[in-house]
Amino acid sequence: MELRHLKYFVAVVEEQSFTKAAEKLFIAQPPLSRQIQNLESELGVQLFERGSRPLVTTEAGGFFYNHALQLLSQAEELKSMTKKIGVIDRTITLSFVGSLLFGYLSKVIFLFKQRNAHLKIELVELSSMDQIQALKMKRIDIGFGRVDISDPEVKRTKLRDERLVLAVHAGHPLALQEGVFLKELVKEELLFYPKNDQPNFSHHIQALFAEQNLKPEKVRYVRELALACGFAAAGDGMVIVPASAQNIHLTNLKFVPILDQSAISNVMVSIRNTGCTEDIQSFFDCVYQVYDLEGVSYHKYEF
Repeated sequence: MELRHLKYFVAVVEEQSFTKAAEKLFIAQPPLSRQIQNLESELGVQLFERGSRPLVTTEAGGFFYNHALQLLSQAEELKSMTKKIGVIDRTITLSFVGSLLFGYLSKVIFLFKQRNAHLKIELVELSSMDQIQALKMKRIDIGFGRVDISDPEVKRTKLRDERLVLAVHAGHPLALQEGVFLKELVKEELLFYPKNDQPNFSHHIQALFAEQNLKPEKVRYVRELALACGFAAAGDGMVIVPASAQNIHLTNLKFVPILDQSAISNVMVSIRNTGCTEDIQSFFDCVYQVYDLEGVSYHKYEF
């Protein structure tokens, strides 16, 4: 049980509605309901009377509510007092590869900003390779990428897996299929991104083909994901992208699941080996909260 679970529960009690509480918390209602159910399972008691409208707590729920209020109040007081002692104009710099902003990272950053108004938060787009160098030179504090690059001065781990999909024009025959295998794409005109010599997402896609002794016959390189999707929407090639790219809405662009079991992209996170600050830990707390609310499976970072 964490403080955020207490916040969810208190909001539901005070709003007497899951829907209104979700709006107050700026989250969707189904994940909120799921978190309350998990809380009840952990406590082994029912916190709300079933079927009551508006929502009414059980006797155990009322007891839990009163003590939750006290704990949250004490936590806020402790946080406020500590900040007054330790606040010096601190800055945390977050780096990412562009494709991750189409997924959950933008929600994580927004939540982190809401919770840390005292911090100056800087965002920098860098490739996975450039993130490693920037961490070593202390130009950034956290890096989010898709390529696993080893370096003795950097601690790097996989947060989660993301399925891959094919972005293709809606008029193409493949757009009518419920799914597609990599072997079906060998003779198609494929777009790869980004266009540079560093270890990157395009190298990962090439490796997926090579694992099956496949080699695409028609490949064209473009600068970045959104541009590749734009070409695909125009019927000028097709591109393999992370599933979160489906948040890019372009006329005539269709996304088709890639069915190969290996068709995934890792979401990697990196920090310096020299240690983890309170601000970095706070950021990871926001990551886990967003993933929990969205029902996303993930690996916790081992500090």
